[in-house]
Amino acid sequence: MMTNLSISLLDLVTCLAEAVDLVSPSLAHHHQQVAFIAYSLAQELQLTPQEQADLYLAGALHDIGALSLQERITALQFEFEEGSKHERIASDLLQQFPPLQTIARIIRHHHAHWDHGAGEFAPLTSHIIHLADRVAVLVKKDGNILSQKDSILSRISAQKDKMFHPELVKALHSLAEKESFWFDTIYDTDLAQTLQSDYITLNLEQLAKLTDLFAKVIDFRSSFTATHSAGVAATAAKLAELAGFKQHEVQLMRVAGHLHDLGKLAIPREILEKPGKLTPEEYNLIKSHTYFSYRLLQNIPGLETINKWASLHHEHLDGSGYPFKLSADKLTLGSRIMAVADVFTAIAEDRPYRAGMAEDDILRILTNLAVKNHLDGDMVRLLQDNLPAVNATRMQAQESAQQSYGSIITNQ
Repeated sequence: MMTNLSISLLDLVTCLAEAVDLVSPSLAHHHQQVAFIAYSLAQELQLTPQEQADLYLAGALHDIGALSLQERITALQFEFEEGSKHERIASDLLQQFPPLQTIARIIRHHHAHWDHGAGEFAPLTSHIIHLADRVAVLVKKDGNILSQKDSILSRISAQKDKMFHPELVKALHSLAEKESFWFDTIYDTDLAQTLQSDYITLNLEQLAKLTDLFAKVIDFRSSFTATHSAGVAATAAKLAELAGFKQHEVQLMRVAGHLHDLGKLAIPREILEKPGKLTPEEYNLIKSHTYFSYRLLQNIPGLETINKWASLHHEHLDGSGYPFKLSADKLTLGSRIMAVADVFTAIAEDRPYRAGMAEDDILRILTNLAVKNHLDGDMVRLLQDNLPAVNATRMQAQESAQQSYGSIITNQ
């Protein structure tokens, strides 16, 4: 297993952009479209390569603070209001990871209108994201893109000197003369490979910090799950340590815990927050989340082991789990640890509709799942033998996540 891990920041950002757009067909590829248009405008304006790359990242992350499907759909309205809550949430989240602090400042005012004095507090790059975003929402996915060109430009031009910076509207008109710009907007919006050589890679420590941010984006959509990934990551890392994993492997397990529910970004918040029994259709939708996690992470070189540990946590040793129906011989120890950590955290943590279970009940459920050959019996016994230490680790991690949730989401 590699100890000198080096993961592309651009690949990870693209992965998150794809994940948050899975929640509705109407949002498919929206973040990548905005990233492409913003990057193209930056090239047209001859901004520096660093500014071009920053605008790609900002476009790919601009709406991660819109935590519900309704917020995302509302933001697709062309005349969307300024000063929205999702701008602040996205900016506050990204400020926690130093390599993305410039991106946070760009996103903080990406709906600022030019005629409202925005030039005084919003940088040019924020105005570029605003224009790129509004162009993207005007594109109709079911129509010929060249046939839409004139109506899009007309709608944008009507807001020149009002919503939009006049020089940026001029740059858009120049870009719009190329048919290739419009075709690329629809068919070829992934610039990660083009930018790869000019941008940074992350070591294991940086990866852990960035994926902690990912975990917040995943979990903070609902008070029901606000601290779940933090608890799973801490529990899985502690179990890995107790199982004799090397220090860097323990850190990899923590990263896998941060990412284990990445695919839940495709699940509407209303289903995540349903306290009662799910309908068969709702449960089938929930079962898709591990599949999406696996396929999204599969595209990132260097995350192969982390992906298996993260995404296979609903597989069972007897082959009855989901989504791949893998049996014991296909499930590594890391995947087995994650499965135990996920169940343990889910039943031990407090939820708004119920308190966490008592330790005796937790052990009874875990033991029963091990007897059924769903969970690894050795890992369940390891947890049982070290329950006070594991539970204290989980609680500490979740208390920290709850404080972050309060400061970022509820702004308290």
